[in-house]
Amino acid sequence: MKLLFILAAFVVAIVMGRIIIPYIMLVTFRKRLFDPVSNRKVHKGIVPRLGGVAFAPVQCTILTLSVVIMYKFNISEIDTHTSAVLPMFLVLMAGIVLLFMMGVMDDLVGVSYKWKFVVQIITASFFPLAGLWINDLYGILFITYLPDWVGIPLTIFITVLIINAINLIDGIDGLCSGLMIVASITLGTLFLIKGAWLHATFAFITAGVLLPFFYYNVFGRTKRHRRIFMGDTGSLTLGYSIAFLAISYTMNNPYIETFSEGAIVVAFSAVLIPVLDVGRVMLLRFRQGRPVFQPDRNHIHHKFLRLGISHRYTMILILAMALFFSVFNIVSVEIMSNNIVLLLDLLIWIGFHLWLGWIEKRKLKPQAEKAALAQKEDTPPPEKKRSLCVGKVIELK
Repeated sequence: MKLLFILAAFVVAIVMGRIIIPYIMLVTFRKRLFDPVSNRKVHKGIVPRLGGVAFAPVQCTILTLSVVIMYKFNISEIDTHTSAVLPMFLVLMAGIVLLFMMGVMDDLVGVSYKWKFVVQIITASFFPLAGLWINDLYGILFITYLPDWVGIPLTIFITVLIINAINLIDGIDGLCSGLMIVASITLGTLFLIKGAWLHATFAFITAGVLLPFFYYNVFGRTKRHRRIFMGDTGSLTLGYSIAFLAISYTMNNPYIETFSEGAIVVAFSAVLIPVLDVGRVMLLRFRQGRPVFQPDRNHIHHKFLRLGISHRYTMILILAMALFFSVFNIVSVEIMSNNIVLLLDLLIWIGFHLWLGWIEKRKLKPQAEKAALAQKEDTPPPEKKRSLCVGKVIELK
């Protein structure tokens, strides 16, 4: 019965997204609300960027109805779980609404990154307010229990980090939405296994509303006005949603899920790619003496594109990497310690980028030399200065 209920919520989210997104595209084209074209963007045509407007309303509406139906018809047990878990979902919807409004303003008129951080920190603080924070590291760095004064700031920092990582990874068609679909389905399945039905319902609602957007974003045609971007409205609310699910699975809370030694590694493996990528890019900017928040073209999808790989295959490769890390970590924590699994994740990530950088230099170096040679051949030689013989003029008197 519970599985059918979650499946129904998933299907309803798909249907609502399929109905709402075409209307959003119609409004954006009539009002000419397009994503600006720049040197940093990979698209060339006019494409609307308000697809993310569909996410938050669908998530909040179906989640609210799911909670009412689940408890009204006794689909889930009504006991101490209600007072322990329900406040977390209330602050989740409050945070989604705030980030939704911030995202809409940013997509329409632009908002300073400072104000974005302020709102992100405020919404991240909602989780500890409702009793949700990371209270156990499960042996990472040989640390287990975390006191409130450590766990609460750590939770706020990780939430803001995930929100920005998801926002920055949104660079090519299908990448951000595809990663969030993988993460939502992975975490939703883990919650199902643990019996956390409400969290599983929200995870599959998020995956459901993303599927029609993924179709229009990847397979829609610009000339037919059937293509759309999610914008900051979508990436901010999605990052917040995934952070909520990951922290909920990480927290050592018997009302959410049963204790698991590898919970923290498994939970964040779903967002490992965007988090590691934003960390690598910011470290690179810091080493080069540039502002760490200055946009550039050094993200992982930019590296694939510079190698000549198409947008579609770049998206597929990164999604395959995210799925690999999720499966690898879920299996590995059962046979190895969390420290070893995290070390292997970092070694795999660093080794992959070193290999990718070597291929990039090897492939782009001949092109750079050829371009320099062509420029040298096209440059006309400097004109030779003519020597003039100046004779002495003798004035005869």
